[in-house]
Amino acid sequence: MTKRSRKGGPRGRALLGLAVVALGVVYGDIGTSPLYALKECFSGFHSIPVTPENVIGVLSLVVWSLNFVVSFKYIGFVLRADNRGEGGILALLALVRPLGKTSSGRALLITLGLFGAALLYGDGVITPAISVLGAVEGMSVATPAFKPYVWPLAVIILSVLFFFQRHGTARVGRVFGPIMGIWFISIALLGIRGIMMKPEVLKALNPWYAFDFFLRDGVRGFLILGSVVLVLT
Repeated sequence: MTKRSRKGGPRGRALLGLAVVALGVVYGDIGTSPLYALKECFSGFHSIPVTPENVIGVLSLVVWSLNFVVSFKYIGFVLRADNRGEGGILALLALVRPLGKTSSGRALLITLGLFGAALLYGDGVITPAISVLGAVEGMSVATPAFKPYVWPLAVIILSVLFFFQRHGTARVGRVFGPIMGIWFISIALLGIRGIMMKPEVLKALNPWYAFDFFLRDGVRGFLILGSVVLVLT
């Protein structure tokens, strides 16, 4: 038992450290994406009025979009598509590399792979800027006095992030892991407080409200889905 405890101790600490690094690197965007996604739904180009029915409908779309994408796309498909244990569009693209004469079918797969890789690079460039800008814009919601400083602060934060990125992802994760831990605890407590104040928001867990949103808003509801997809970036 003592020998097992000795082995489990360092392994447990290593796993905890890895979880903190992953929290700072991988999961940071999940805590900011809903901020600008909801903002676009109610104040974007195709915005809709802020009514209880629309709020519940949009929240239901957010919940079930996350549910379907994670359950069906990632667990059911993406995690099964791998190249010797490696995933992602670039790893899968290596499976269709031409060994000899390229057939038309393989050429199509290579073209699709290159297109997907281009989207990946584009997402890698755009997402950090949108995430930081969306988070900083929250200050202008709290008080309009911060509105002139939104863009300068976003540029400074992104510049500092990319400057330290050259030191390696692990170091960045160690710095931002605890920060993101505090952030997620904060929004969880605020969420619990909001549910206690307005428990009817839990109706968003019922998928009927997402369907009802489409039935009521038609084409505009479909356009709002484009903003809801931002929570999945």
